[in-house]
Amino acid sequence: MAEQQHEQQHEQAREDDRVSVVLITWQRREEALLAVRRLLELPERPRVIVLDNASTDGTADALRAEHPRGTARGDRLDVVVLPENQGAVARNTGVASARTPYVAFCDDDTWWDPGSLARAADLLDADDRVAVLTARILVEPGGVEDDIVAELRDSPVRGAPGLPGPALGSFLAGASVVRRSAFLEVGGFSKRLWLGGEEELLAADLAARGWELCYVEDLQVHHQASVLRESTRRRRNGIRNTLWFTWLRRPLPAAARRTRDLLTSLPRDRTSALGVLDAVAGLPWLVRERRVLPPHAEARFAALEEAQRTSTARDYSR
Repeated sequence: MAEQQHEQQHEQAREDDRVSVVLITWQRREEALLAVRRLLELPERPRVIVLDNASTDGTADALRAEHPRGTARGDRLDVVVLPENQGAVARNTGVASARTPYVAFCDDDTWWDPGSLARAADLLDADDRVAVLTARILVEPGGVEDDIVAELRDSPVRGAPGLPGPALGSFLAGASVVRRSAFLEVGGFSKRLWLGGEEELLAADLAARGWELCYVEDLQVHHQASVLRESTRRRRNGIRNTLWFTWLRRPLPAAARRTRDLLTSLPRDRTSALGVLDAVAGLPWLVRERRVLPPHAEARFAALEEAQRTSTARDYSR
C-alpha cells in the first residue's frame, strides 16, 4: 500500500517553489556530488544550498564544475564554503539564506523521494501549528525501513488534534522539513552542541513555544550510510549532548531519571567515559543557561521515557 502511494506521489510530483533544500557536507566529495545531483533532478526543482564544512577534498570546486552558473541546474545551486567545520550549526546559515517558507534538510548520504517536498509544503500550508515534518526513512541499498521508523509511527507523544501525523518529541534533521520562520524564531541549532543528537534541544524549544512536530508516513527519504564516518566522535558527542539537553530543559526528577537510564545503558569504554566527562565540563554554563520546559512541552518528553529506555534504534552502544 505504501509503495503504491509513493508511485502515485511520483506521478503527481510537480515543480514547487515553496521548499529549499539545505545540505551539509564534510570531506565526502563523491557522496556530496551524488546527493546534489539527485536533489537537482527532483521534479519540484528546489534551490539547493550546500554548506561545505571547510572540506579539503575539493568538494566545493567539484560541485561548481559539475553545475556551473548559467545552466539550469547551476542556477539553482548555492555552494557556501564555511571557514571551519561547524557541524550541524552550518544548517543555520543555510536556513538564514533560504528565501522559501519551508526548508528540507538533507545530509550528503540521504536523498528525498520525488514529490515528497511538494507534499510537505502542502501539509505545512494547511496547518500553521506545525513546525517540523519528519519523513519515513528507507535504508539503502535494499530499501529496508529504518528501525527508528516504527518508533516514530507509534510515538506516544500527545499532540494537538487533527495533526497530519503522529506527534513527536524530537526529529531527525536529515529526514525533516521545517517551517523557516519557526526555526529562526528559536535560534536554530545550538552552537554548543555542534553535531550528534543536536535536534532534541531545538525540538524542545519549538514545543515550548507551542509548535507541533509530526511524523508523516507518505514523505520519504532514503539513507545510504557513508563509509566515511567518525562514529566514535559522533557517539561521544551524542552522549554529551543528551546529558546537556537533559539538564538544560528537564525538571530535576526527570533529569535524574534520564541520566540514570543513560549511564546504566552505556558500554564501559573510553568513548562513553569521555562523553560523560565532556558533559560534566559544561556544568558552569549549564547552571547559567538552564531553563526548564513549561508543562505542555515537558509532557512530550515524559511520554518518551519508556521508549528511550527500550529503544534499540537510538542507543549509544555502537
